[in-house]
Amino acid sequence: MEFQEVVRRRRMVRKFTDEPVSEDSLRRIMRNALRGPSAGFSQGQAFLVLQGDDVRRFADTLESWTLNDGLKAAPVIVIPFSVKDAYLDRYAQPDKGWTDRSEDHWPVPFWYIDTGMAVLLILQTVVDEGLGAVYFGIGAEDFDKLRAEFGVPASHEPIGAIAIGHDADDQISAGASPAVRKRKPESETVHFGQW
Repeated sequence: MEFQEVVRRRRMVRKFTDEPVSEDSLRRIMRNALRGPSAGFSQGQAFLVLQGDDVRRFADTLESWTLNDGLKAAPVIVIPFSVKDAYLDRYAQPDKGWTDRSEDHWPVPFWYIDTGMAVLLILQTVVDEGLGAVYFGIGAEDFDKLRAEFGVPASHEPIGAIAIGHDADDQISAGASPAVRKRKPESETVHFGQW
């Protein structure tokens, strides 16, 4: 698929069939997630890929978010984790020199930004593979339960989750945001040279 077609077709899918995602597709999706930018090449992202019964375990672990039946049908859930310590450690090295590991050096938390870029690479690769996906949040009150259930280190912070599968409905759902809200025009959001 041409890149412009991938960008144009990318949308959040909220209803999935029970058809499995091929191992080859899943491997490509996850390999591409690792190709995103990373400040100082800190590589402070990690991913938990859940399939089969683990998807149900994940849904049962959450209190802050109730997964609808369409999402529960997704054969794959990917949970991206941001690892702030990887950035603080990397920038304390001699070639960077922030030996105090202070977060005050960072104008914005690149550990979240870089992990968000990895999420977008997942979403775009999903489209390129002919699949559908939706990114959704996980409440902070569920972080420790999620870590305990799946053995995730305490230093890893989930920044949401991505359900991946075969789209059960090619149309945008009637109540979905894109059905009731229009995309802002470029003239309101892109400013060349001056606001």
